[in-house]
Amino acid sequence: MQGDRSGLGQRVGWGVPGGISNTDDGMDYDLPDDMKTLREMARKFAGEVIAPQARKWDRESAIPPEAIKQIAELGFLGVLVPEEYDGAGLGYLGMAIVMEEVARHCGGTALMLAAHNGLCCGHLLLAASDEQKTKYLPALARGEHLGAWALTEPSSGSDAAALTTTAVREGDDWVLNGSKIFITNGTTAGVFVVMARTDPDASKSKGISAFIIERDTPGLIIGAKEDKLGMRASDTVLLTFEDCRVPAGNLCGELNGGFLDAMKVLERGRISIGSLSVGLARGALEESTQYAASREQFGKPIIRHQTIQFMLADMATETDAARLLVQRAALLQDAGQSSKIESATAKLFASEMATRACLNAIQIHGGYGYMKDCPVERYLRDAKLCEIGEGSSQVQRMIIANELLQIPSG
Repeated sequence: MQGDRSGLGQRVGWGVPGGISNTDDGMDYDLPDDMKTLREMARKFAGEVIAPQARKWDRESAIPPEAIKQIAELGFLGVLVPEEYDGAGLGYLGMAIVMEEVARHCGGTALMLAAHNGLCCGHLLLAASDEQKTKYLPALARGEHLGAWALTEPSSGSDAAALTTTAVREGDDWVLNGSKIFITNGTTAGVFVVMARTDPDASKSKGISAFIIERDTPGLIIGAKEDKLGMRASDTVLLTFEDCRVPAGNLCGELNGGFLDAMKVLERGRISIGSLSVGLARGALEESTQYAASREQFGKPIIRHQTIQFMLADMATETDAARLLVQRAALLQDAGQSSKIESATAKLFASEMATRACLNAIQIHGGYGYMKDCPVERYLRDAKLCEIGEGSSQVQRMIIANELLQIPSG
């Protein structure tokens, strides 16, 4: 732990023109030196490269290729991938640290990283054969391709096992037909991990398999970008499969075992969404602290009004608590242990906390917070998705309750 942490106002720089200090923000704790170095590198890049462009990327609904190249050069696209596959091998704690720093300035860029690292690379690391890992992971880690992951369908969201996309074996190939919706990185990805039903006679969750599909595969049709409320820098599309023929060797994991693998991927992926939420909340807190220190009403900076102080205090407390929940889940995964309930708890609390923090940030900014020029307006739009994607808040509560009561999942 850090030294004297008394005096919340002093810790977050209240009353100091220019705002918050990033040298004592409650994130050191017992982080090893390599993680502190990673955090500072990610923070510097996010502040210098992402922050000045985040509003433009949001407006244009795109992250420029040159920015993605810079992100790849820093190793952020291979943060989970072992060094033997050209990755950084920094595990889920490393991913959580990078995600928070990037999300502090742009939720959409962080979501791109979450889909690439936590979902696509995460599934390959979990279930792919050694040959598949050797073929796909180095290019993904180096940023030669972005990765995407396709589970959700127009008629199956929270009830993911109800998916209807089919894969039928024909000789040396699998032929896929169906569609997937809300696919992050869809317009830019070079590699897709796709869930499809391979045994129509099995129970919903026991007849599903995963397939690795390359972008130029005939029959894979990539739709136009969706026009979204938030996370606009990250592209989201509909995928359609029309007699999409995939080599049998691209089956990822055991036949009919894809749904169980997908649930494990989501368990781990919730760490990334939790850390994304923490980053947005921290951004809301820091922007609000800076604004409140400079904005004067009734003859003094509004940060001197107790009503504002209490809002900031709640934001700081909940952000810190969420970070600890996320890091606990990350450390469990890095230790090779299940984090089913811990990931659900972290994702649930962090995502709902982020929306509260961003709403408070707009309230503190007043009318200015409602303007597109103000970052907290964008943070709020970005934050809401964290309560929906990778399992809604309601699904997280189901998971937690089922684990507490030892209720078997469907």
